[in-house]
Amino acid sequence: MARNGRPSASARGRRNYHYAVGRRQSRSDNQRKRDVKLTAAQIPAGTDNFLTGCGWGGAAIEPLAGDASFRRYFRVRKSDGSTAMLMDAPPPHEDPKPFLHVAQYLVEQGFRAPVVYGTDLDRGLVLIEDFGNTRMREFLDDHPEDEMQIYRHAIATLIDLEKAPVAKLAPYDFAAYLREVDLLVEWYLPAMGVAFDREEFEALWKAALASISGPEWQQVTALRDYHAENIMLLEDGSQGLIDFQDALAGHPAYDLVSLLQDARRDVSQELEIEMLLYYKSVAKPEYDFDLHYALLGAQRNTKIVGIFTRLWKRDGKARYLNFLPRMWGLLERDLQHPGLADLKHWFDTTIPDEVRRTSPDSIA
Repeated sequence: MARNGRPSASARGRRNYHYAVGRRQSRSDNQRKRDVKLTAAQIPAGTDNFLTGCGWGGAAIEPLAGDASFRRYFRVRKSDGSTAMLMDAPPPHEDPKPFLHVAQYLVEQGFRAPVVYGTDLDRGLVLIEDFGNTRMREFLDDHPEDEMQIYRHAIATLIDLEKAPVAKLAPYDFAAYLREVDLLVEWYLPAMGVAFDREEFEALWKAALASISGPEWQQVTALRDYHAENIMLLEDGSQGLIDFQDALAGHPAYDLVSLLQDARRDVSQELEIEMLLYYKSVAKPEYDFDLHYALLGAQRNTKIVGIFTRLWKRDGKARYLNFLPRMWGLLERDLQHPGLADLKHWFDTTIPDEVRRTSPDSIA
């Protein structure tokens, strides 16, 4: 329910949805389980004492798939079948405090973030509520007929988030936007052997980003990694939020871009258009929404091309190169907006099509 006592947009969006997760299984239910016996060396140091202090002493520990960071995740299972999630965010590489801060904010505002059961910040250990195995991505891969309804629910959550007071977070300001697009010239262009004028690149982005970088565009809690792999479908029909530790006070359309221009899942143009119409009909944005959406998409997708190249080049995670063709397709679509003509010209002349279609690892 919304704070005014009327159903929130997300509550309206999930009507008649709850049957799906409880009745049907997705491939993720089995894919994300690991029947592997952990050795002592694989369990984070201090785990036994930590779990005992949280009331979970003696529970079995099961490893789960990780992500693109240094964080690791484990499912903790008591003999009575109850479960929790153990996050291992080891310092100095990781700091769980931003996650805890945003989780507390989301829960206080009535959003479905994991409840925190216990923390050991010195070791980077956090015990949280277990949202199960049913991620939005795998569920929709198996049940595409539910795609429209589930995406509407996810967008309704964003509309509710716009209405909530913004969390106390750093601003998603001009410097942050520019620092992110610079990842393209720091990682992707050198990997591809492309010559470029950095001053020209930054000048074009400075001109483009000026329209969305003021404090008036820092009034919404932007989760910044809101997409189908970070939304859990819960048995009560709600959608659980995870992986929000990088949240900033930002633009209301940023997470919409993240959801509908998903870096890891194909979202059809037809679905994107339909969901944008739904969003505009409910949120009723009073600005040049199409321009801002395209600009945020271009900024985000430029950044991700750089990030995925870095994950391959620096961290040895070559699988992220498989996503680059999707990222280029999304970026090219965003750059079609007339308001981004100067940026489009730079991309077309600096990174021509034959370069975009070549994988970095084929020329390294």
